[in-house]
Amino acid sequence: MSTFLHWLRVGLVAVGWSGLGWSGAAGAAANYDEARVGSYTLPELLVCQDGTVVTNAEQWVARRRPEILEAYRGQIFGRSPGPGTNVIFNVWETATNALGGTAVRKQVELNLSGTGNGPLVHLLLYTPAGKAPAPLFLALSFDGNYTATEDPAVAIFPVWNHRLGRPEMPQNPRRGQSASQWNIAGTLARGYGVALLDYQEIEPDLPGGRAYGVHRNFPPPAADGWGAISAWAWGASRVLDYLVTDPQVDARRVILFGHSRLGKTALWAGAQDDRFAAVIANCSGEMGAALSRRDYGETVDDVVRHFPHWMAGNFPQYAGHWTNLPVDAHCLLALIAPRPLYLNTGSEDRWGDPRGEFLAARAATPVYELFGRTGIRETDFPPLDQVLRHDLSFSCHTGKHAVLPLDWAHFWDFADAHLGNEQPRNQKTKGDRE
Repeated sequence: MSTFLHWLRVGLVAVGWSGLGWSGAAGAAANYDEARVGSYTLPELLVCQDGTVVTNAEQWVARRRPEILEAYRGQIFGRSPGPGTNVIFNVWETATNALGGTAVRKQVELNLSGTGNGPLVHLLLYTPAGKAPAPLFLALSFDGNYTATEDPAVAIFPVWNHRLGRPEMPQNPRRGQSASQWNIAGTLARGYGVALLDYQEIEPDLPGGRAYGVHRNFPPPAADGWGAISAWAWGASRVLDYLVTDPQVDARRVILFGHSRLGKTALWAGAQDDRFAAVIANCSGEMGAALSRRDYGETVDDVVRHFPHWMAGNFPQYAGHWTNLPVDAHCLLALIAPRPLYLNTGSEDRWGDPRGEFLAARAATPVYELFGRTGIRETDFPPLDQVLRHDLSFSCHTGKHAVLPLDWAHFWDFADAHLGNEQPRNQKTKGDRE
């Protein structure tokens, strides 16, 4: 399926119509007027349920963080299985001179059930030639691996066809059609590896997807059972299970990256799995980094209406009752502390509420400061294309709901600052500013 058809069938609401003020099949207009956002009070981050005020990192870890994590598991994203599933890894192809000799390429099949029941996930891994182990960007992708690179050796596998309701081989596949989004060559030149996989191999992104994805290997979920976002996040952790075994990868320095609904996924995976050294969430919006209590752009009601399969069974009760949510986006961001976190959004992504993400980062900052880390203390929304560089970083690019070339230059700088990577001297990277 083409990238266009993928977005048309799976996420038109989230990425294509925000500029027109349209929020779904019912035709209800989304609010894009700050004067109509309304007042709201965020849940207290540093006050426990029994009223105890958290004043240090130890109290946060022992008391308040588990309460917030439990609220997300019980009410928002659902409870995922533990890591004990016997996932089978099969490194079926290795090339030491890939991409003109700049990379080591591996193609890995992961059987997420450890049995013939699957599903099978196909990981494409590039690491810089001559550098092992290397820090790595792990990214869930919206398309098959072949779309991220023109490398003719990358295998093409069946992808989920929403029209037919089953996987099928792409018709007229075009290699590298999303290569500009990933800039693999630039990432390798900066000393980082890249690992990609199609998120719908973990579970198809549709209301009935659990019949075909990882859910089928577990008991039917209860009201607090895991939705699709939790399934994709669980799959990302299972990929990390493989990466910790690969000698080409420095598993202590794996950055989890996601865009849009996969930005939400990256935040939730990072919140649950502290093996991820850092998280980058791009345009993650509602139920990601944007505050839900703000009536701006996409809302809880929109998620319930269009994407209930993403969430726990308990989540729909909050449609029309946002103030009853036990948590808000600042709580999700705080769960990642003290690890580095970078939120990026777009000036034209009104549906995703860029200001709501900025305000959530500000509200999460006190938890980062408990650990002696820095966050967003700036009171003004930053100039476009400029990064507020902290342990909790924020930026807003000029443009749409997308990953842009300039974003990668910022992501590399963020990784360098927090993971201590060294770029080869006298070498400029495609996408670097002069």
